Amino acid sequence: MSIASVTATTGVNGAQTSSSVGQGWGGMGAEDFVKLLTTQLQNQDPTEPVDNSQMLAQLAQFSSLSAQNDMNETLGTIAAQGDTLAQISAKLDTLNTTVAGLTAGSATTTA
Repeated sequence: MSIASVTATTGVNGAQTSSSVGQGWGGMGAEDFVKLLTTQLQNQDPTEPVDNSQMLAQLAQFSSLSAQNDMNETLGTIAAQGDTLAQISAKLDTLNTTVAGLTAGSATTTA
């Protein structure tokens, strides 16, 4: 599903505010959702307001999306830490090999 770019919206006080939502769902944050929600509420038909179940469904979807984004960030951090640990492990292996070589060399010279 594609999201059209929003280049300007009119705020509550009539001031122009800009937002770039055209990046897809991954680019939307809580601030963008609140803007969309308030715009939807401002422009609804007073004789036929938005159904509460629809509003709750939208909130639940956004909450789920937000949790998934947080999880993706956490998994990215864990993956980066895993890479760092692998680099440290490789350096320790090199150090252990060097120390073992020096120890073996000094044992043969003293014998």
